Amino acid sequence: MPEDRRVLTGEHFMTGDHAAAEGGMAAGCSFFAGYPITPSTEIAERMSARLPEVGGIFIQMEDELASMNAILGAAWGGGKTMTCTSGPGFSLMMENLGLGIVLETPTVLVNIQRGGPSTGLPTLVGQADMMQAKWGSHGDYEIIALCPNSPQEIFDLTVKAFNLSEQFRIPVLVMSDESVGHMSEKVVIPPRDELKIYPRRYTKKKPGQYKPFEWGKDEVPDMVKAGDGYRIHVTGLTHDERGYPIIDAETQEWMVRHLIDKIQKNKDKIIEVEELNMDDADVVIVSYGISSRVSYRAMDLARAEGLKVGMLRLITAWPFCEEKIRELAERVKAFVTVEINYGQMSLEVERCVAGKAATYLVPHGGGDIHDPADILEVLKEATK
Repeated sequence: MPEDRRVLTGEHFMTGDHAAAEGGMAAGCSFFAGYPITPSTEIAERMSARLPEVGGIFIQMEDELASMNAILGAAWGGGKTMTCTSGPGFSLMMENLGLGIVLETPTVLVNIQRGGPSTGLPTLVGQADMMQAKWGSHGDYEIIALCPNSPQEIFDLTVKAFNLSEQFRIPVLVMSDESVGHMSEKVVIPPRDELKIYPRRYTKKKPGQYKPFEWGKDEVPDMVKAGDGYRIHVTGLTHDERGYPIIDAETQEWMVRHLIDKIQKNKDKIIEVEELNMDDADVVIVSYGISSRVSYRAMDLARAEGLKVGMLRLITAWPFCEEKIRELAERVKAFVTVEINYGQMSLEVERCVAGKAATYLVPHGGGDIHDPADILEVLKEATK
């Protein structure tokens, strides 16, 4: 049966981009729409070969605007959907990302970050889309963004992204980078029955009773498939629980408050971080993606010199782990943020520390990764 090809159980040597595609396949992706852009194109290429094997649909769209619209529409048609892109394409997707948020549409967008701005460095690494991930579309909303640091983790986190998108009816971002996307490592894909896959939650109400934005106890509405006999109306305008446009301040407050609360009230179920050597740490490195792998080495070098350095790796970038940072700020001397930009997630660290500890940034314009020796020098300064 073609469906047997959906989960390629076993040990593989593959790139991060291919692992992202396999994560989507394993999670049940049935529709992919995208436009080629370095360094994410290998995800689309892999999906173009893999989806037809299981009866899925791959479409190369005319641009990234159309790609984002297509995956939203296909999700309302009952599909689990996905796209991929990099910097310039990510910018083009922002308006329709906001549409997906206001329509509470489950879907997954993988961004393999490269150096910018503009065309920038198409084939080289960057991590400067992190604030865009949170604030790139206009208006108030919350977003979920995950940051893998290996091909294995990009597989795992793509599966998790699909699960979170279904659980909270929201587009979920996988914010990877060129180095992780293009490196090749061992990826272990478990058997299908060992994968935890969150199914789409369809309504049990009959047509005439269902409202597409009527929220349950967990603040997340049930869905239906377009064409199944339900009368539904979905619009980017401010809308009520029926999906009907209502242009007034009261409805706006009701709608936007829900979009925020369904993530903020469930942060403990969403946020994931990795903590290393934190018991005795005086200084904490904060990093994510490929920069975290360099930071592991810098931490080891520092501890070899007797410095009490720990590390907090952001597996979930958004929502931000602000309670964890505030807790650590009560007992450590300093935080050192390592990222391939000139200060993005470091601003969140600084905000949450609120002056209770020193904050440092080890910036990098992009194109390659940090030298651990450069990080070590900042760690020495931070421990003084």
